[in-house]
Amino acid sequence: MSTTESALARCFANRAALRIALETGTHSPWVSRQLSQWGHEVIVANPRKVRLIGNSRRKNDRFDARSLADLVSVRPRLLYPIEHVSAQAQADRAVLKARDALVKARSGLINHARGLVKAVGGRLPSCSAEVFARKALAGVPESLAPALLPLLGHIGELSTLIRSYDQQVAELLHTRYPQSAVLLRIRGVGPITSLAFVLALGDPLRFTKSRQVGPYFGLVPALRDSGSASPELRISKEGNPFVRRLLVQCAQYILGRFGQDSDLRRFGQRIAASGGKSAKKRAIIAVARKLSILMHRLLVTQQEYQPLMPGNSCGETAETLGVAA
Repeated sequence: MSTTESALARCFANRAALRIALETGTHSPWVSRQLSQWGHEVIVANPRKVRLIGNSRRKNDRFDARSLADLVSVRPRLLYPIEHVSAQAQADRAVLKARDALVKARSGLINHARGLVKAVGGRLPSCSAEVFARKALAGVPESLAPALLPLLGHIGELSTLIRSYDQQVAELLHTRYPQSAVLLRIRGVGPITSLAFVLALGDPLRFTKSRQVGPYFGLVPALRDSGSASPELRISKEGNPFVRRLLVQCAQYILGRFGQDSDLRRFGQRIAASGGKSAKKRAIIAVARKLSILMHRLLVTQQEYQPLMPGNSCGETAETLGVAA
């Protein structure tokens, strides 16, 4: 059938309740919501977990559908069901995705401009992306002016658009997600990360323990234990990659030279000081994981954040790190 609401309605709107299995994809959010409104039980499968489908040597839509039907009829939990966000949350997340696309486009244009100037022996001034279009004008060689001046104009327009999206994000946090205000008190966590985190979590109470949030965003090592062998693997990178990237960026700021002295920072510094080439990278991931736990705890309790807790040990009280009693 066509992936349209009218085609789905002809097949499912007036039928008795069914159990329907879907794979995640572009259409699965709105399709699952629509089918649920018609009274059907909808289970959205995580294809990364269902290797029977993803690694099949005979893969097409018909075989995939049969495999989904077999699994959902025997034991639905084998599909590792996921829960899509609401339609409103999806629309609000689109603001973040649109802004992120503009930021990537601006970075690509800035790098392109710097490369063109460097190729003729020049250099454009070091500055932030927000003011690049204005400050780079003085460093444009005369021979490259016809090529670069229109490019700088486009970069300036992108910066203006990005600022307008920043205003939308601030408005959403203030009007629709006021509970996220407690997250902004953490030095290094800004409006973009706060909104993305709240939207990705949905109802924070669905996590019985704050420690579950780290694995939810793929910030814990993957497991492949067999017998006595327990190899050390990289993080699983499951869950929302956008939120995981933002958490890692926040962790880099917390451990950087502008980071505030806090339990989080001291925790990361202890790991980084353990030595080895990968110690700093492990410290960043560990702080990102602890930060996700802390942010969830703050959302649930709505308590005041304290950078330094008296007598607190980061490794022992991960769920209450930075939360006032």
